Amino acid sequence: MATRGALRRIAVVASPIDRSRGLLAVGGGGLVPCALGRAGITRRKREGDGATPAGTLRPVLAWWRPDRVTRPVTRLPTAPIRPDSAWCDDPADRNYNRAVRLPFAASHERLWRDDHLYDLCVVLDWNLDRPVAGAGSAIFLHLAAPGFTPTAGCIAVTEPAMRRLLSLATTETYFDTG
Repeated sequence: MATRGALRRIAVVASPIDRSRGLLAVGGGGLVPCALGRAGITRRKREGDGATPAGTLRPVLAWWRPDRVTRPVTRLPTAPIRPDSAWCDDPADRNYNRAVRLPFAASHERLWRDDHLYDLCVVLDWNLDRPVAGAGSAIFLHLAAPGFTPTAGCIAVTEPAMRRLLSLATTETYFDTG
């Protein structure tokens, strides 16, 4: 059963000119510019390849950094990012592709960043249920860097676009990256 006013499908389309940029085709005909992985969209996602995975990506959890932004209005589960928040990206670790707390010995990405990319961030369900080592981790919808510079494999949008998407997203929403 669809939730009234909710987004069901968001198509992610790479630019034919620059594969690290694209558009989100949002329900109702809206187009939202986005940054993609520096290697574009791929069907053969590997850890560290700089590509955005092709497939169906569902939002799992929305994070916000409470010292910089307000909690997003959303139907998704939410949690604040803390100074000790991180994400394990070490395929050899049992916590691979999971949120972890610092200090953490294995390879990881800090979520409490100096830049603003993760001030609002959504975990997408790529390789989450039963993580396959090396198949890619930390695929997020996050805020875009100035100039929509490429991501390491995530999808990135402006803060106003993020807030709009979050206000319409549910756990039934999915990003169709091809």
